[in-house]
Amino acid sequence: MIFKNLFRQKGRTILTVIGIGIGVAAIVGLGALAAGLKVGYDSILTGSKADLILSQPDAVDLTTTSVDESIAGQLAAMPEITSVSGMLQGFVPTENVPYFFVYGYPADSFVLSRFRIVEGGDLASREAKQAHGKPLILGASAAEVLNKNPGDSIRIMESVFRVVGIYETGATLEDNGAVILLRDAQDVLGKPRQVSVFYIQLKDVGMRDRLERRVSRLWPNLSLSGTDEFADKQLMGDYIQAFVWGIAGLAILIGGVSMMNAQLMSVIERTREIGVLRATGWSSKRILGMIMSESLLVSFLGGLVGVLLGWLLLMVFSNVVGFFGASAANINMGILLQAFITVMVLGLVGGFYPAWRASRLQPVEALRYEGGTSGSEVHRLPLGGMTVQNLWQRTTRTLLTLGVIGITVGGIMALEGLIGGFTDVIVAMGGDAEIIVRQSGVADTEFSALDERIGEKIAAFPGVAHVSGLGFTGTILPDSGAIFIIFGYAPHEYSIQQFNIVEGESLTSNHQMLLGRMMADSLSKSVGDTIEVGGSRFKVVGIYESGAAWEEMGGVISLRDAQAYMGRPRKVTMYLVKVDQPSQAEEIVIRINASFSDVHASLSGEFVEQMPDMQTVDGLIAAISLLAIGVGGVGVLNTMLMSVLERTREIGVLRSLGWRRRRVLGLIMNESIVLGLVGGLFGIGIAFGLTFLFHLIPMYGSILSPNWDLVIFVRAFSVALLLGVLGGLYPAYRATRLQPVEALRYE
Repeated sequence: MIFKNLFRQKGRTILTVIGIGIGVAAIVGLGALAAGLKVGYDSILTGSKADLILSQPDAVDLTTTSVDESIAGQLAAMPEITSVSGMLQGFVPTENVPYFFVYGYPADSFVLSRFRIVEGGDLASREAKQAHGKPLILGASAAEVLNKNPGDSIRIMESVFRVVGIYETGATLEDNGAVILLRDAQDVLGKPRQVSVFYIQLKDVGMRDRLERRVSRLWPNLSLSGTDEFADKQLMGDYIQAFVWGIAGLAILIGGVSMMNAQLMSVIERTREIGVLRATGWSSKRILGMIMSESLLVSFLGGLVGVLLGWLLLMVFSNVVGFFGASAANINMGILLQAFITVMVLGLVGGFYPAWRASRLQPVEALRYEGGTSGSEVHRLPLGGMTVQNLWQRTTRTLLTLGVIGITVGGIMALEGLIGGFTDVIVAMGGDAEIIVRQSGVADTEFSALDERIGEKIAAFPGVAHVSGLGFTGTILPDSGAIFIIFGYAPHEYSIQQFNIVEGESLTSNHQMLLGRMMADSLSKSVGDTIEVGGSRFKVVGIYESGAAWEEMGGVISLRDAQAYMGRPRKVTMYLVKVDQPSQAEEIVIRINASFSDVHASLSGEFVEQMPDMQTVDGLIAAISLLAIGVGGVGVLNTMLMSVLERTREIGVLRSLGWRRRRVLGLIMNESIVLGLVGGLFGIGIAFGLTFLFHLIPMYGSILSPNWDLVIFVRAFSVALLLGVLGGLYPAYRATRLQPVEALRYE
């Protein structure tokens, strides 16, 4: 009976299943991405044939840890160790691929044996020694996507490499990357004489404790751990997993309201049928179970469709997501369980109220129901035309539709507002500098590495008043697990003056720190205390306030200390340029870009929108917006289609009274447009509510304050109007096709 009930209205059921499926597909796709990164990192670390890994402690990710390469000789001489190999990892843009992983190893590394050469030679082969250009071996998947063969060249940043071989490891992340010599990786990633980690093979695993004591005595600022332990500390997959749950929450909200709307329309449409069932002895509990079973079945079908759609998307876009280690093979039981928990929750949330309402129907009243309205007294608004009155008469359906539109618009607005706030934070980092300079061609601004000599040359340009280098990165505090932002400035440079020191004094030398007020309060630190960050100890000489929570969630250290921590000696992340006359800033930007081939300078107000990582974020927001509009649009379409079916007899009366098809079309479209515009107002309120809830998150909630500029509101109403129009177009067309005689006979 449940299947029969669902498929009597195939259109409604199919639309609801599609709406749920779109949300589940996003969960499956992003879950596969998170799983791919985790599996990839696990493979890189645990598949290295190493027993231990020596690294910088508390790094956010494998790409941000740095260890001095010079200690390799000391490690190799230790009696507990058989072999040592450094490895440097990072990602760079190359040939229309914005995020391309490269792995740097010494030519004699024992780890290279895991890269099985299927074409050409390895990095120690004759082909590599005779190559015209720096040698590189390319993963088989990357070679296929980039259409490269042994002997071809490939440009990475400013360097040209020669493909000397194609390898396979069986790990998607590595097979979509490239392996180069360690010295070449150090040049490309701007980390001279640095490695990400040292892989260590022991003579006997029982010697681990003795080696740990020796290493902690020699290098107290480094961390020695097992490969499994180190892999578990990698946070990139965890961040994406948290993002997956955010998408799941949005899918539950939008899909749950859509589900409730569809099920409620089903209950209204079947009022007399439910009355008959009640009259023949069905209990309220049995009616409740029937409607809830229908809701759960629709959710389950939506989950199946979503899993299939997610799998297809991963297959179709394998060339893109594969560079992050994601593939259809990553759809594991955990991801499927997560997806189906989401849809079951959705089914329970969306089906409960309609089921409860159905169970409360009295048999006599239900049998008297004739369709079109609930049969109760009609209340009209004192103001408003036919469009407003029609929406008012069906209050429940109208509110549910406004909920779908409002949640969709509100979610998009909240994201855009918070990103706008982040933009303000980045701009504020520049202080009153008119120009910001970074390395060109990097995949992420954090990987920008500019030589200090460039700053000296820019300082000599006419019209330039001050040039301040900034080293910028993040780490994890060992006790709290909170992210700590590190700002590196030379103690006597101009830009450090932007930090308002409220206790203590400014920096005077290395191994000192200015601590942000928020972080000082969180860690209970005062002037004179010491703080350990990334394995290094600093003396707190001052507390600063900036009014920006993002800046107060970290500390300011000397540029030399920041360079040592990042593994980029005599390099800075960006330059902040103060000019004599602001009117000359644009001319100076042009001159800087013309003078240095690997530099990108921009006005401080334009810097953020030109950041490669912000462009990635914009693309991500566009994808989320498209997802939300897809799910929300299906919900509105479902609702408006149910509205037309419910009012079939009413439309038949209007047509028999002389209403032309165009007028009926206009009536339904007007209702959809009004719903869209009012839903936009609902969305603004929901956006404010979501950002308020974001601020309640301990520590992280105060990082960003949303920036509500006019463009966000215009875009919100545009999305709301689009949802209304798309949701109403087909139902309106269907209403115009109703024949008066058939419509009047509809029950």
